[in-house]
Amino acid sequence: MPNKLINKTKINQLKFGAVLSYLQMGLNIVIGLIYTPYMIRMLGQNEYGLYNSVSSSIMMLHILNLGFNAGYIRYFARYKTSGNKDDISKLNGLFMIIFLLIGSFSFILGLLFSFNLNYVFKNGLSDSEYETAKILAILTTLNISISFPASVFQTIISAHEKFIVLKLIGMVRSVLTPLIMIPILYFGYKSITMVFVTLLLALVADISYFLYCKYILKIHFHFHGLDKNIISGLFAYTFFIALNSIVDQINLNIDKLLLGRFKGTIAVAVYSVGFQMYMFYQIMSSSISSVFTPRVHNIMNQFKDDKEKCFSELNSIFVKIGRIQFLILALVASGVVIFGKAFLGFWVGNGYEDSYYVALLLIIPASIALIQNLGIEIQRAENRHQFRSCAYIIMALINLIMSIYLCQIYGAIGSAIGTAVSLILANGLIMNIYYQLKCGIDVIVFWKNIILMSFGLIFPIVISYLLPNYFNYYSKTGFVGGVFIYTLVYCISMWFVSMNQYEKSLIPVFKRICKTREG
Repeated sequence: MPNKLINKTKINQLKFGAVLSYLQMGLNIVIGLIYTPYMIRMLGQNEYGLYNSVSSSIMMLHILNLGFNAGYIRYFARYKTSGNKDDISKLNGLFMIIFLLIGSFSFILGLLFSFNLNYVFKNGLSDSEYETAKILAILTTLNISISFPASVFQTIISAHEKFIVLKLIGMVRSVLTPLIMIPILYFGYKSITMVFVTLLLALVADISYFLYCKYILKIHFHFHGLDKNIISGLFAYTFFIALNSIVDQINLNIDKLLLGRFKGTIAVAVYSVGFQMYMFYQIMSSSISSVFTPRVHNIMNQFKDDKEKCFSELNSIFVKIGRIQFLILALVASGVVIFGKAFLGFWVGNGYEDSYYVALLLIIPASIALIQNLGIEIQRAENRHQFRSCAYIIMALINLIMSIYLCQIYGAIGSAIGTAVSLILANGLIMNIYYQLKCGIDVIVFWKNIILMSFGLIFPIVISYLLPNYFNYYSKTGFVGGVFIYTLVYCISMWFVSMNQYEKSLIPVFKRICKTREG
């Protein structure tokens, strides 16, 4: 196949992958907005809190991933450049063995946890809740254990930059989940049935990835003649990524576990609603940057002998993606600040007022890292991710210590404060200094771009102070009207004040206008 055709195919995969990423993102958010309040109402606040307590605890087994998926992409890019298909097959075999072992180990740990829940939650759960929690934990353990070897196929597809397939399967799964769950909840089934159905849907998706790898990509697995040097190099590369994974799991799940232990399932439910809003926000950032992960590694391999060109390409992508993410996230974050309280009232009803403050404490500090999350892949591609891991371990300890103390006093809000402080210190200060000094990322240029773009927020913020005079956010028509006017003002202001020609060209309407003018 000619190089031009290959490059065109890759570009199309990136473009459609990015488009499908945002379609999937929008789909997940819309489904979450509709499905979550229904689930809360049908389960009740206590069982919803119990469901989140157990799932968050078991999800910490994802720590066992140890960053091997990132390691695969790194070595795949290297072998692909050399053109040795046999080495790639051996790499596939090595990773399958590793993840089968991890899956088996996670199953054993999950069962130990499932049958010793009283040591984790103590008086936080009632006797009946303990019985339900045990079954939930076993089913979730089974799901995660299977997901480890199955993730090899997803990683292979991603390394081949076949993003359209990944996103389409993800979208189908996103749609099927509420379509199946809503009738189940309607007929009186609870969290145990929900987790069982989640397990079945995960299996269907995993089988789909396997079939695509086997029959479309023609992937082979060789389990003999494995290069032992790869294993030592792999562990050296992924060790610090594993530390990052530990930190991520602590920051994502430890608050719910602590609240379940010290304050009970209602506090977990309140925190989970605020955390759900934060996850919607995080999805918006990671959707587009994830598409560029293999491209970062390819740039590093392509320009490994020309550091100046390499850093120029990486900085260009870093700033370009960061600007786009800022345009989207600034709208959402400011919208949560202005309309969040009223939104929660419509979305989940009474009893979740503190969820607003939980959401703000998670969303605002995380924004710094989310508009820079491509920097994580640049660090990994440069094999400079060790420092981030050490910094984030300190961040996790700060979060853990503060959350243990504050959650007992302030409940869900106290847990969120611990996470917020650690996010600001690690992402806002330490990592930006490291990017600038060690990673070849021009953070000063990046933040100059973001600061100049922020002037587009001035007019929308002014309007937000005037809108309550004309719209009552706590009525449905007033809420919709206020959101519409604010969004319209934001888009107009950003268009004329903040967006550059490239960002405007991403809007199809603007592209057609430009072509008309040229004609």
